[in-house]
Order: sequence, then structure tokens, then C-alpha cells
Amino acid sequence: MIQYKDNKAENIKIAYIGGGSRGWAWGLMSDLAMQKDISGAVALYDIDVDAAKANEIIGNRIPETNPGCAEWKYAVAPTLENALQGADFVIISILPGTFREMESDVHAPEAYGIYQSVGDTAGPGGILRALRAIPMFEVIARAIRDNCPDAWVINYTNPMTLLVSTLYRVFPGIKAFGCCHEVFGTQNFLASMAREELGGDYTRADVKVNVVGVNHFTWLTEARVKGVDLYPVYRRFSLAHAETGYVRDQSSTGLDDYFMSCERVKMDLFLRFGVIAAAGDRHLAEFVPGKWYLKDPETVKAWKFMLTPVSYRFADLEKRLARSRRLRSGEEAFTFAPTGEEGVRQIRAILGLDEFVTNVNLPNLGQIPNLPRGAIVETNAHFRAGTVRPVFAGEIPMSIYPLISHVVGEQQTILDAAISRDLKLALRAFQSDPLVTIGLDDAKALFKTMCENTKEYLTEYRFDF
Repeated sequence: MIQYKDNKAENIKIAYIGGGSRGWAWGLMSDLAMQKDISGAVALYDIDVDAAKANEIIGNRIPETNPGCAEWKYAVAPTLENALQGADFVIISILPGTFREMESDVHAPEAYGIYQSVGDTAGPGGILRALRAIPMFEVIARAIRDNCPDAWVINYTNPMTLLVSTLYRVFPGIKAFGCCHEVFGTQNFLASMAREELGGDYTRADVKVNVVGVNHFTWLTEARVKGVDLYPVYRRFSLAHAETGYVRDQSSTGLDDYFMSCERVKMDLFLRFGVIAAAGDRHLAEFVPGKWYLKDPETVKAWKFMLTPVSYRFADLEKRLARSRRLRSGEEAFTFAPTGEEGVRQIRAILGLDEFVTNVNLPNLGQIPNLPRGAIVETNAHFRAGTVRPVFAGEIPMSIYPLISHVVGEQQTILDAAISRDLKLALRAFQSDPLVTIGLDDAKALFKTMCENTKEYLTEYRFDF
């Protein structure tokens, strides 16, 4: 049970589902270690027990090289139920399948001239990933209901909207929300623009925004810095940089180039629709008709962002595995710095140790009046002691409403298909996706190929389409 003493919260239990992660888990360890007013235990559950065991060792060694850091104990949980028993907070960060399945998600459509820059949220890849992940999240939701129904649940796994929807579909009383840093990147972009156009030492924290939309397809209907309306500034800036793009950091090389963007897509969307698009170009491009920005690799290059091949993810995994071995053996000391994520700050606010507003994914209770009630939407929310309350964001502007309403409808169809294990219904969503710019018969053939490629994770589905 959580205990409060001297303005500190102690004896907190966090259940980490996907606790063998070699990215998000290390980030969580870093952010937790830097807190001075919270402490407790983290139960690491992962189907890869060896990976979770490595993180147990790594996490428990942090105080050795970082004296004075917050006291957190890490332990591998033998079962999902054991990890969740008595948890105050649950963090979910899993990979639905392996990179082999993701390789099919991203690259199988290329045989039909369909290109994807990410492939984990929208488009053919996002749909197949959802079909794999939703049954997994059904299991997780039932386990939370049965073992820690009052816990706060933070999801980082994509496709974010559909997986948070699954949690609420299975356990309506769950206290879950989805976290994503894409809006943060746009706030940083706007702060950089403001420094250049207005002068002053602005940071992301100075950029106040009103967020509407769905995850990875978010938009800002208001943006201000120190009281100054950024809309007219952004219009001038976009007109000036629409063709050339804008690069804040030209130092990235090697593998990091796959995440390079000159912000041309978001500026083009603003000039087309009059609303600030607020995600990375790689994500935004996947929600609009495929011929706009993803027609072919040459078109992508012209828009100055990158396709991220799964070969990069394999190479990066090898690097992280090697680092995990060094950290586990003690050859490399664990060093930490703020990740820029807000999960730990959200935990502190829920515990009553902070209070702030940030963007999260929650059921629509009316914060976006012209989208369906209950649909998972991304808006600002107010975090304070014991509550996470969505902030009224207002209606989706009509200029972008057709784009967003189509996404919401498609996602609802995918959720219904996955819950009922009905690939016929999933095919309907697949054929109507904006990136599937091919005929119905070819779309069906591609869908069948992609399902076959990931059938190890679709064993509960009926292959009768």
C-alpha cells in the first residue's frame, strides 16, 4: 500500500508489462531514478524471461553507480497475474509479434506499390499489427480487471488508439490512458520557429496548445507562446519554408537518418487545411491518401522525410542487445538523463505530488463534440491527485473533419473485426484505407498474403475471406 511521508510517496508498486524492453524500460528506469519524492518496486513481466531478468539486474545496479538516486527495486514476475497483483500503476510497452512480422507489415505492400514510412499505426501495417495486438490486450485487460482493478494504466504500445480502445471494451471500468510524444515534437518545432521569428529563448514548455484528433494524426487548433498567437507566425513561416523545408538539427548521421524530417508534410497540411498538424511527418503521411506523400520512394525523398525499413530495426536491436549484455555484466555503467516522456510526471501528479496539463489518449466524453462518444481521442487532460480529466477541446474543424472521421470509422471497424476474430470485416477496413491505392481484388490478395505471413499470431481468427 502506498505510504505518504514528508511529502513523499513510498511503497508504490508498478507492474511493467513488456518489462524486458531494451528501450522504454531503460527510459522508465532513468526517469524513476531521478525522482526524489517517489519510491517503490517495479514488477517486470515479459514473455522473454531472460530479457526481463537482464532488466532486473540492470535496474537494481543503478544505485551502485548513481548514489543518492531514488530507491526502486526491480524483480521479474513469473506470471502476468503475479506482476499485476496489488499494482498501483501498470505500464504496457510490448511488441506485438517480432520484427519478422513487422517486416511483412511494412514491406509486403511494396510489391503493390504501397509504401509506408512507419507501418505501426495506420495503413496495411498498422491494421495487421492491430489484429495481432488486440487479442493480447484483451488478455491484459481481463488480468487487470481481476488483479488490480483500481490501478492506473499507462499504454505506450502502438497502434495506440485501438489498443486503448480494447482495454476499455474489455474492462469498461479501467483507468487507462495512452501516452505519445509526437505532439511534444511539434511543440519543439514551434518553439524553434518562435525563437527564429520572434526572438526570445522559448522552449517546449512555453508553447501552449489545444490538441484535437487521434493518435499520430493530431492537430492543434490553438498555439501560443507567452501569450502570442502562433497561427499567423506559422503561416508566414510555412510559406517561407514550404518548398525547402526546415531543419533544426543537421548533425544526425547513419541509422538516425531514418527519422530525419524537414517538416514539409506538416507545413503543407497546414497550408492546405488551415490547421496545424501535430505529429511527425512519417506518421502524418500515413493517414492521408497514399499518392500525396508516399507515392514512391522518390516522392518521399522530395518531401524530405524517410521511409524506415525494418532492416534498421533489426540492426538497432543488435546494438541494444549488445548494450544490454554490457549493462548486465557491469562492463557499462547505467547513466541516466531525462527522456522527455511524461509518464513518471503523470504518476507523480496522480499521487498528488504535481499538477499539470498534457496530451493523452482517452475515451471521448464530449471533449471533441463532433466525434463519436466513447471513441479514443487525443486531447489535453488535467492531471492532479487521483484524477485524469480530459480538457474540452472543441469540435474538429470542418476542413479536416473528413480525414479524421474516416480514421475513427476505420479504427472502429478494425476493433470490431479483431474482437470478433472476423478477417472478412477486417478486409473491409483494409480495402478502404487511404494508403491502399489499388483495386479491390489486389487489396484482397495483399491482405491474404499479409495474414499468411503473420498467421502464427492470428490463430484465433477465421481464414474464410
